[in-house]
Amino acid sequence: MACASCSSADGTPRGCKSNGTCGTDSCNKLTVFDWLSNMQLPGGQEPFTLVEVRFKNSRKEYFRNEDKLPLKIGDLVATEASSGHDIGQVTLTGELVRFQLKKKKIKEDSEEILKIYRMATQKDIDKWQSARDRESEVQKRAREMAIFLRLEMKISDVEFQGDGSKATFYYTAESRVDFRQLIKDMAQAFSVRIEMKQIGLRQEASRLGGIGSCGRELCCSTWLTDFRTVSTAAARYQQLSLNPEKLAGQCGKLKCCLNFELDAYRKALKTFPKLDVKLHTEKGIAVCQKTDIFKGYMWYAYKGDWMTWHLLTNEQAAEIVRKNKAKEKVASLEQYALDISVKTEEKVFENVVGQDSLNRFDRPKQSKNKKSRKNKSRNRNRKAPQKNE
Repeated sequence: MACASCSSADGTPRGCKSNGTCGTDSCNKLTVFDWLSNMQLPGGQEPFTLVEVRFKNSRKEYFRNEDKLPLKIGDLVATEASSGHDIGQVTLTGELVRFQLKKKKIKEDSEEILKIYRMATQKDIDKWQSARDRESEVQKRAREMAIFLRLEMKISDVEFQGDGSKATFYYTAESRVDFRQLIKDMAQAFSVRIEMKQIGLRQEASRLGGIGSCGRELCCSTWLTDFRTVSTAAARYQQLSLNPEKLAGQCGKLKCCLNFELDAYRKALKTFPKLDVKLHTEKGIAVCQKTDIFKGYMWYAYKGDWMTWHLLTNEQAAEIVRKNKAKEKVASLEQYALDISVKTEEKVFENVVGQDSLNRFDRPKQSKNKKSRKNKSRNRNRKAPQKNE
């Protein structure tokens, strides 16, 4: 997803003018816009030493700039790793990093925060790029090894460290997997240190990305970070059909967007009586058949007369429930249902195609001979000399 400043003309960005790459780094997932970049620090205050660095697939970590390098957004740096070094891109500097640490509950003086070695040299970048080029081939080979060992796991992604000495394999599995033999085989085949990380199906979809049924990029791959569990109760609250093909996303789980409007539905349903509460009238007992949360309507039917539905508002149904709790019975539902008049407006569709009718192609075409005859007759009339009076 591009930012508004990247509107391009002839393939060249207009806003950032970074020759095909976004200098503001705003086209990446969860990028924080540095709105303090043009402001100077007060006198005597030193800049914040921690820097945010992004790696593959929007993986971000924080590092300490002990050497006070003049870093800016978009610079490639060599960072400290468990063994060797890694290459990443600076995505945020300054005081906003302090707020990000508070948001993620990371202490500034934590010993787990590593440091930045230096600005990445051309040798570092070439080595890092050659390691990145191996990832697709290594992933394919690792999948073949897992299939040969009959392991019930799926290797979804591979990430090489910047110096090429370590490879992290991300996999998904429904149960515990004993991959000790797999690690030995991969270490011998690829000559690197192997690290295995298990991720969920939603995290896998966020790393791979894609287009959802709404026609837009997946929320998990663009802005969503809190992967909450989605239950079928969310679909029931919104009166959606429990169809797995429509409710499941590309990860195979229920769509995360089912939770987006769930709070609004729950708040609206508080004004409705419970669906399992029956209305007691002198004419009989009525049971709820259908509700319309947006319009605030409820349909009830008497026991034994299920084909006849009576329309009530949620306030009227709640009033009858209150009277029933006070051991009062209403005469019938008809005295409430007659007060509601539902107007059905006829929809008039406009012709957005244009003034041409849709059946214009159904008209019979004239033969070429008839057209040629008409043209010849017109030419004769024009060339015919006028008689002198």
